[in-house]
Amino acid sequence: MANVVRAALVQATWTGDTESMVAKHEEHAREAARQGAKVIGFQEVFNAPYFCQVQEPEHYRWAEPVPDGPTVRRMRDLARETGMVIVVPVFEVEQSGFYYNTAAVIDADGSYLGKYRKHHIPQVRGFWEKYYFKPGNLGWPVFDTAVGKVGVYICYDRHFPEGWRQLGLNGAQLVYNPSATHRGLSGYLWRLEQPAAAVANEYFVAAINRVGVEEYGDNDFYGTSYFVDPRGQFVGEVASDKAEELLVRDLDFDVIEEVRQQWAFYRDRRPDAYEGLVQP
Repeated sequence: MANVVRAALVQATWTGDTESMVAKHEEHAREAARQGAKVIGFQEVFNAPYFCQVQEPEHYRWAEPVPDGPTVRRMRDLARETGMVIVVPVFEVEQSGFYYNTAAVIDADGSYLGKYRKHHIPQVRGFWEKYYFKPGNLGWPVFDTAVGKVGVYICYDRHFPEGWRQLGLNGAQLVYNPSATHRGLSGYLWRLEQPAAAVANEYFVAAINRVGVEEYGDNDFYGTSYFVDPRGQFVGEVASDKAEELLVRDLDFDVIEEVRQQWAFYRDRRPDAYEGLVQP
């Protein structure tokens, strides 16, 4: 019998406030569960606008603790209600002055499994993230969930192959990549990098992008979220480039083993020859 996991993702427009944004994602999750999904992921800092288009101290107000903040607690209740694994990207405050771009991973029974903190922090026009976030310091964890081994890589991270590879070495079968990227900046790369990472590391990738224009800048987030398989093929259609959308797709995890036997990339790695890659 095939090892098929029904997975979901949400690309959403900003509502204007956290309460309605979280409520909207709860309804998307309930609909995904009605469609049989067992795992779902949301976009980068899903419960807030993409405030990194500006550098203003007022936006530290979006930060909350993980896992003890209100959003993650609410998502734990949602996971128990729906029986789904949930990937929850938020702005995390660890202590005064310590802020991270983080994703919590919650198992299908509502238990908190841990978090990933974004490693690579951009500081360019429209993406002033170094103003807010420290670089991640928790490595590349892979979480043993009810649906299998799930990892997270966040937005700008996707341009760096090292983390993708470490997630594969750590056993990932499915990696969620919650993002916020705008039209004209990376549209060409968007359909190239994550499929290439799925092929190179032989696992499934869920690529999630925001959609629409928000209040703190002119970034036009272009959606086109998708699932891609270990052969680099889109699983079903890519989402709209203009409208909010819930995607639910069947992922055959047996394909991972088939591809790893066929292409044998992990067998043919040469870590003994890679010392120069970690030299500053």
